[in-house]
Amino acid sequence: MASWEVDVKTSGFQAPLQSELPEKTWRSAFVIHELVSPSMQGSTRRTGIMTDVHRRFLQLLMTHGVLEECDVKRLQKHCYKVHDCNATIEKLEDFINNINSVLESLYIEIKKGVTEDDGRPIYALVNLATTSISKMASDFAENELDLFRKALELIIDSDTGFASSTNILNLVDQLKGKKMRKKEAEHVLQKFVQNKWLIEKEGEFTLHGRAILEMDQYIRETYPDAVKVCNICRSLLIQGQSCETCGIRMHLPCVAKYFQSNSEPHCPHCNDYWPHEVPGLCPPATCFPPGLWQGCVYARV
Repeated sequence: MASWEVDVKTSGFQAPLQSELPEKTWRSAFVIHELVSPSMQGSTRRTGIMTDVHRRFLQLLMTHGVLEECDVKRLQKHCYKVHDCNATIEKLEDFINNINSVLESLYIEIKKGVTEDDGRPIYALVNLATTSISKMASDFAENELDLFRKALELIIDSDTGFASSTNILNLVDQLKGKKMRKKEAEHVLQKFVQNKWLIEKEGEFTLHGRAILEMDQYIRETYPDAVKVCNICRSLLIQGQSCETCGIRMHLPCVAKYFQSNSEPHCPHCNDYWPHEVPGLCPPATCFPPGLWQGCVYARV
């Protein structure tokens, strides 16, 4: 059972309690709750109007920050079952566009991304009001935010898209604000993982899909000389493969699609032989149980 299923068993919409959610989340939830009339129920087909189905969906997406598409569809179906069981389930794209039309004035948007490692679609609630790391300020102290900046810079500058915990912790003495011990820094890195800003794999850290979706513009503006872009989709690239001759880079899912019927792959830019193993395409409808898979995403622009 998905964790959100427990939360949607009540029949009426309720704004989440302050004690139940992080400050950034419950403040946004309260604003959205006040913006849309809670008495609006029934048809979900009127553009720019949110029903209890939309509000419950949005509330629960906010608690997770980011979800895979298969979970988003299950969540939508469950919200209909709870609040409007006789209605025809709206097409997911139209359903989300309707919510986004209401959120536009709040500079908040549900954005779709694709995982960098295997191409799975994901959705995240993104704050568009600022392109800086300050959007994390409600949840982290100044020195913790600076630690994230240090980790981000190492990740962006690396060829692999990962930064080792050792290299990150070696920069603790350079942090702004209150001094931080390495043991404290290790705990903060785990907080970043729990809040879905970083992913840890075998002692190395990379950006979580939530971070890529929210910080795409910030990364492009802050690291113009180090930022990498996929040659196929032109989206921000953190992890991928590169041509050893001309240096162009490609996301793994883009590599899989581009070379899927080619037994002798060649670089799309210089036509030299592609020296890397071509990954297989991910089954489109497959969804892992919660907790068994964490992916990195690139934002579609």
